[in-house]
Amino acid sequence: MPLNLGVLMSRRVTALTQRYGHKDTILYALAVGAGRPTTTGEDLKFVYEDGLQALPTLATVLACPRFWASDSRAGIDSRYVLHSAQTLTMHRILAPKGIASSETHVTGVYDKGPGRGAIVHTTRRLWDEYRNVVADIGTAIFIRNAGGFGGHRYPRVNVTVDNCGRSADEAAEIVVRPDQSLIYRLTGDDNALHVDPQAAKAAGFDRPILHGLCTYGIVGRAILELCCEDKPQRLARLDTYFTSPVYPGETLRVEVWRRSLTELAFRCLALPRGVVVLDGGYAQLTSHKRGRSD
Repeated sequence: MPLNLGVLMSRRVTALTQRYGHKDTILYALAVGAGRPTTTGEDLKFVYEDGLQALPTLATVLACPRFWASDSRAGIDSRYVLHSAQTLTMHRILAPKGIASSETHVTGVYDKGPGRGAIVHTTRRLWDEYRNVVADIGTAIFIRNAGGFGGHRYPRVNVTVDNCGRSADEAAEIVVRPDQSLIYRLTGDDNALHVDPQAAKAAGFDRPILHGLCTYGIVGRAILELCCEDKPQRLARLDTYFTSPVYPGETLRVEVWRRSLTELAFRCLALPRGVVVLDGGYAQLTSHKRGRSD
């Protein structure tokens, strides 16, 4: 089914509001692998309500539209949709409970050519209950076999980390739980591709794959530990490309290069396949005090 460019570009996803509490914040942290022993011993503050703090990447699932792209009028078949890229810019510290509201807009539709695919970009702004801007979230999805509809060609992007030819400055290995997808889907993304073997096969995979945003959250948690002294307020931006799927039960290796005092490059590999699953990663840190969203 060809994409309907007019429907996509005129699409304004309904504004959403979500009240979330400590249990939602803790569930998300557990869903991205928090709660395990760490070198800093700081995980408890992300999974225990006494002194609870929210992981910055929690913003990606708050007041989030539930797979709006499956609208048949847009010509998108959800079986062929993959997460392509993710950006997150934090403007305030995310409170561990409160009310979040958002608006999402389609900001670009790109044609990779006949027989190939299409890329759809969206942006979502997240506010707290006092109408303070908390975060800006950008998402790109890749739709297989949807190219050739006559849209603008996707600009060529180099998604390989520029590591200056040196070994990573920081690295961590994380084992993905076999049931990680079952936990993560409780945060809102219940696409059967991630849990049902038959749905995964219909989409062209030999078994269910991990949610891209789950991998993203796992990597974000690792960067907090490796480079931010486990302080959520230090992570101001986290951008990356998804280059290969992750399977539950795999071991991930997060590699980070310090480009300056406030800028990092990163990637993530699935071991022992030796496959890069996140690449072109960019993180921005801050040492400045920012407002708290509570």
